[in-house]
Amino acid sequence: MRNLKVTAAYRGTKYHGFQIQNNALTVQEVLEKCVSKVLNEPVTICGCSRTDTGVHANMYVFNVKTTSNIRCLGFVRGVNGLLPDDISILACEDAPEDFHARYSCVGKEYIYKLHCSESKDPFSTDLRLHYRRKFNTDLARQAAKYFIGTHDFASFCADCTNVKSTIRTIFTFKIENSGDSVNVLVKGDGFLYNMIRIIVGTLLDINEGKLSPDDIPEILSARDRLRAGRTAMAHGLYLNRVFYSKEEMLGEASSPYNDKYTGGVGNA
Repeated sequence: MRNLKVTAAYRGTKYHGFQIQNNALTVQEVLEKCVSKVLNEPVTICGCSRTDTGVHANMYVFNVKTTSNIRCLGFVRGVNGLLPDDISILACEDAPEDFHARYSCVGKEYIYKLHCSESKDPFSTDLRLHYRRKFNTDLARQAAKYFIGTHDFASFCADCTNVKSTIRTIFTFKIENSGDSVNVLVKGDGFLYNMIRIIVGTLLDINEGKLSPDDIPEILSARDRLRAGRTAMAHGLYLNRVFYSKEEMLGEASSPYNDKYTGGVGNA
């Protein structure tokens, strides 16, 4: 029995998240149908994350057990030949038998994209949040520094009932802007349900003067979802990278953003 580690990317606009549902089309459903055809056997794939409806992935990892002796290159070509244009297989490799895309993961990186202008961008309507105000990156960076490190993020979780702990570590928090485009990049050892979207929503509330950057420590200590800001829309969110070794996750020694947690607040 082989265990294939597969890297994919997808545009989540048409899908109700990754995980299979009985009454809606999901990325997992589409992938399993195509992978099963190529491997010539029914399979269940194990994904690295449950992404919400409309959320995208620049890098998504899943593993699949198979008795097929297909070459990895043949797998990539075969599955891509069956997939719709909004899902793509990027790579495939043989993995150890105990590798699991979700449970072997040691960290993830998400990116949230905004288009900050009174005028909408017709080329990114489902790929960036259209925010009709100027975004004060300096103010947002003042808030971002408070998230770096190990904290209880219960205030930034939409539903904490199914998790053993709400403590997470954020290694990197960058805010980059170019023209009307703003990207919020966050890397950590794990994320709670809607955590990134609530963090971004809180930054938007800070941008509008509803909250202050210096309110973040108090919001964190409150462990109360009602104390944090809004939940930003799903279509601006991307799973950007998935890490399976701490060396890979923390090995950015040359990064200009490095500080205590080999992360920091970006100045780009």
